[in-house]
Amino acid sequence: MSNDVRKVTFEEAFEIFNSPFFELLRRAHNVHIKNFDEQTVQISDILSIRTGGCSEDCAYCAQSAKNGIKAQKQPMLDLETVVNAAKSAKQRGASRFCMSTSGRCLMQEHEFDRICDIVKAVHDLGMETCVTIGFLTEQQAKKLKKSGLDYYNHNVDTSPEFYKNIVSTHTIDDRIKTIEIVQAAGINVCSCGIVGMGETNEDRVKMLVLLANLKIPPRCVPINKLVKIPGTRINNSVPIDDFDFIRLIALARILMPKSYVKIAAGRNTLHQSTQALCIFVGANALFSSENLLTVDNITDGSDGVLFKKLNIKIEKQ
Repeated sequence: MSNDVRKVTFEEAFEIFNSPFFELLRRAHNVHIKNFDEQTVQISDILSIRTGGCSEDCAYCAQSAKNGIKAQKQPMLDLETVVNAAKSAKQRGASRFCMSTSGRCLMQEHEFDRICDIVKAVHDLGMETCVTIGFLTEQQAKKLKKSGLDYYNHNVDTSPEFYKNIVSTHTIDDRIKTIEIVQAAGINVCSCGIVGMGETNEDRVKMLVLLANLKIPPRCVPINKLVKIPGTRINNSVPIDDFDFIRLIALARILMPKSYVKIAAGRNTLHQSTQALCIFVGANALFSSENLLTVDNITDGSDGVLFKKLNIKIEKQ
């Protein structure tokens, strides 16, 4: 859906973020129930189909060859392995299956064609498909669309101002360019960032303002809480406060009322009551797998306990 409303300013968004806590919760909840079923969440699973050896220097990532971490490299998984993982995810209630490859992009045509074959096979299972495979060309985006790709994940990571502190091998404008290419091909975009990397609340709000003001705001907005990995450059950063995390979820819902707002990485560090408040203010998508690429996520069965306490239903494909 095109963003045909007046662009939001940072000052307006930051004022909303800092509004009295309960007032913010009520406002975000009211926006949420006007656009979504408050008792339903969308569940995704994710699989790294090629791991390690990335040439980029993203400060948070264990897969970067420049972070000094000896992360185990894994070549591209075969189609059968990926499809079996997708089937297992579907049985656990996931309606969307996300697939990730390390690296700046897929330069080899045969590699890219393998990705397209995998996307088609997962799509044929009746699941929504999502990939994150780096920077794309227009031709690649069109091929992915033809293969049945529903979502493309390409996070902006943080604010434009803070970006240089996290990555030097590409720019945030490079990220935006790929987002625009994907959207022009008719593919939904999944994009947000990571919090707790040393940025300020101002940076976090600027990140959401950037996304909300895109010509087409992301259909899915995954907010990741940094999972610290020993050896990365930001391993000693201060974690985001839980109340600030809830405020950020609420602001995302207010600024992007039609988007799915997802609690992504770091759920294993959030108390169930914090997650419940996030869902109340508009988080309606979750990664429910035990692992998210190279980091732990939640323990098996914990979502079933949480959903029972909250009378939550899982969205069906």
